[in-house]
Amino acid sequence: MVIFGEVSIMSTVFHKIVAGEIPCHRVYEDAQVLAFLDVCPLSRGHTLVIPKQAAATLDELPEEYAAAIGRALPRICRAIMRATGATAYNVLQNNRPLAHQAVFYVHFHVIPKYQDGPGLGIGWKPQTLPQDEAKALASLIAGNVA
Repeated sequence: MVIFGEVSIMSTVFHKIVAGEIPCHRVYEDAQVLAFLDVCPLSRGHTLVIPKQAAATLDELPEEYAAAIGRALPRICRAIMRATGATAYNVLQNNRPLAHQAVFYVHFHVIPKYQDGPGLGIGWKPQTLPQDEAKALASLIAGNVA
């Protein structure tokens, strides 16, 4: 059982939704993935997509569940766009408290964006990376891919 601070993955709202202990407004479900409307949406149609296998962060999620989410996300995004008339959307996924994860169960937000309407606001502050550092870092990351 994974614990961040004092929160057990088995006590999260998403675990309880998958277990059927808490109701939700389902928009998609298959053997490995569940998608439902967010109860505190940033915009109309804000949907959460979760694996049915509990994992606190994406790097801890078994690959077959990550692949299942990867197959389902495009279908869910298309459905949200058609149903809401939104012209754009964000897909957001946070891992660990420093990255603003609040519920310690892997989940993806699909957040529709409307012209002059609500949605996700993002502040982006790009930096530069010298080529020698980029080459060394890319090599280090590639050597750690398992």
